[in-house]
This record gives sequence, structure tokens and C-alpha cells, in this order.
Amino acid sequence: MKVLVVGGGGREHALAWKLGHSAEVSQIYVAPGNGGTAAEPKTTNIEIGAEDIPALLDFARRQKIDLTLVGPEGPLVAGIVDQFNHEQLPVFGPTAAAARLEGSKAFAKKFMQQHHIPTGNYAVFSDLKDAQDYIRSRPAPMVIKADGLAAGKGVMIANEHEQALQCVQQMLSGERFGEAGRHVVIEEFIQGEEASFICMVDGEHVLPMATSQDHKRRDVGDSGPNTGGMGAYSPAPIVDDALHRRILDDIVYPTVRGFAGQGTPYVGFLYAGLMIDAQNNPYVLEFNCRFGDPEAQPILMRMQSDLATLCMAALAGQLDQHDIQWDVRTALGIVLAAGGYPLEACESGAVIKGLPTANELSARKVFHAGTRLIDGKVLTNGGRVLCVTALGNTVGEAQQQAYDLVQQISWPQMFYRTDIGNRALAENG
Repeated sequence: MKVLVVGGGGREHALAWKLGHSAEVSQIYVAPGNGGTAAEPKTTNIEIGAEDIPALLDFARRQKIDLTLVGPEGPLVAGIVDQFNHEQLPVFGPTAAAARLEGSKAFAKKFMQQHHIPTGNYAVFSDLKDAQDYIRSRPAPMVIKADGLAAGKGVMIANEHEQALQCVQQMLSGERFGEAGRHVVIEEFIQGEEASFICMVDGEHVLPMATSQDHKRRDVGDSGPNTGGMGAYSPAPIVDDALHRRILDDIVYPTVRGFAGQGTPYVGFLYAGLMIDAQNNPYVLEFNCRFGDPEAQPILMRMQSDLATLCMAALAGQLDQHDIQWDVRTALGIVLAAGGYPLEACESGAVIKGLPTANELSARKVFHAGTRLIDGKVLTNGGRVLCVTALGNTVGEAQQQAYDLVQQISWPQMFYRTDIGNRALAENG
């Protein structure tokens, strides 16, 4: 089987790495890939951008690709799956109609309201004065979201009214996030603990992945600006069996039924970003139409089943005939980022020192994101550069293993959070 993975981040490296374990997979192409995917067995980077759908379609057709996995949200929202389906090329991911769940925060909130899926109260605005009047009428803190795609950075928690007023002015003027912020969603702030709940969906059936928890804020103690994610671990201790069942019954199944009922069946990874309140009630903060990053790295480290087989089963509508086997250990990943991320342009081209060779690792893996391989050297090439991931019998052991490896790696202005997994450590060690 020949597989194409679309994207060039840490999630795509993890997908390619996991697909490489499959006896069914003979060749993996990653478009455009990164310095890590370039070094994986069976894997070749191709110089096609993730958003260049015509070139990807042409490549898949010429190479007779048996399965395409789309990593990032941009091409999904732009309709890559629709175009591959039209050419009868197998692709695992939602159509443009279903990917609106991530492509438009306003669409997602309305969808949840229609299908009685628990989420915070909200209002949508395109007029600045109306938005400002609404803000003044609501208690702080509140959450301000750009309606469109903003690379995981389009969400701001405003602790004071003045902060919220300034934020909507910047978004609606186009100064911040461009067209993505021309409409804003203002919603109530829900206090609690976050968790990520990711499933494979075949249009009707659901196969849950292992639970996980992301760290969105840049700085220690969940402070600083929102990022695409500074680290994650799996499983999430807060999601016990009872809550797992409730998330499926109250959130995931109604979502899948809702799309099927409107004639746009959801096929692909479905990601529910949740807030669990003090009474253990789950609320949807956001939906994503793809695997999370950096959740993919620890989840796929724990996955023992064949990913390619499961994707083909999903495309055949047969996920109900499969389950997923998981390593019982905890996996924890720490993102190493470039100076300035996420608010400033990040310098590229620094040589990364101390990367381990593949045969030095067993229960640890360095997944690449913003890297490129030039003349045998791995160079930085983006904001989130690496995700150092480790397995351990406990959260503490996985954390220790990952941070020990982090200490070996360096480049100028590298930074990372030093508290990834601390909340889980406090809960269950």
C-alpha cells in the first residue's frame, strides 16, 4: 500500500511514523514533510505544499496512491477530500461541508445549539459597536474567538472588559487574524479542566482514540498567549469511564448523527476540545476536523493497532468491526519552540544540536515539526520545532524521561514549558 500524508508538522511526522509500522504499507510520501519525516524508513518528502490541492491530486493520481491522510485543517476546509473523492482516490478526512465544524466557529456553535450539544452561551458579531455593547452587558472573564482559521491562535480569554473591547476592535478591523477575524464569537467563560477527546469516524460509527490533555498557553502555569499547543499527555486522568461514556453519548454521537442527518456524513478524525467543570459536566470549547497537534504524538506513541488498516476500515464504513489496542503506559510530549513564538516571526536556519539517533531510543521519540534537513544537518524552520515524547509507567516517569531528553537538545533561543503534565501528576502520579 502506498500512502500520502498531507502536511509538514509534528502531527504529520507522528502519522508517517505510525504508518511506517504497518506491514501493509510499503511507501509513505509526505507533502511537504519536514526534517524528521525525511529520515523515517519507507518515507519520502515531496515538495508540494499542503494547500496546493491540484498538485496533490495530480501526484496521488500519477503515483496510484492507495490512501491519503490529511493532517492540517486548511486543505480540509478548502475541500481537498471532495476533490479526491471526485477522482475516486481514497482519502481519510471530512468533506468541506463537514470541515466547517472547525472552519467556522459560528457554524460550530449554531450546530451544537441545534443538536443540543453542551457548550457555552455565545453571540456572533461582525459589527464593532454591537460587539462592544454586548461585551459591556456581560460579566468578565469572557472568551473572544476569531470565526475563521487562525492556526490555533484565534482564541483569547479576556479577564477584563477593556481587554475584550480591544480584542474585538483588532479582530473586526482585520488588524488581527485578517479575514479569519471579520466575524467574532463571544462566549461565556467556563471554569474547569480541559481535555481532548479524539475519535475516528466513518460517517456512522465511532472509534474513540485514547484521551489526552493539551497545554495551550505558552508559559508555565497556563499563562501567556494561546499557542497551537506546548505539550500534551495521554491518557487524561480526568476522563474516567463514566465521563467517557457521557462524552460519547452527549457530544460525539449527536455530532455524527447531526452531519449524517443533513446529508453530509462525517468521515475522518473528529476532535472535541472539552472543558470539564467542577461537577464533572463536559462542555465543548471547540471542534477540530483533524487529529490534534501535539496530542497526536503521545496518542500515537501509545497506539498498538495498525493505523492504515483502521483508516481503510473507516472508508469502508466498517469501524464497528474494529477496536484499538493501547499501551497501558502514559505518554507525554514536550514542545520545543523557537524564540518569539507565537506572537512574533521566528528565526529559521539554526542548527539543532543533541538530537538522538533512532537506535538510541526505545520508549522515547523526537517528533519534528518546524525543521528541515540540509546537508545532513537538521535546522529550525518554524515556531513549534520539535515535540519530545516519552512513555512511562506513570505520568511522573514519562515526564522525567521526556525532560531528560529535552536537556540534550539545544539551539539559540529555544524555549519550552517546564510543567507539562504537572496537573496529571498531582491527580494520579
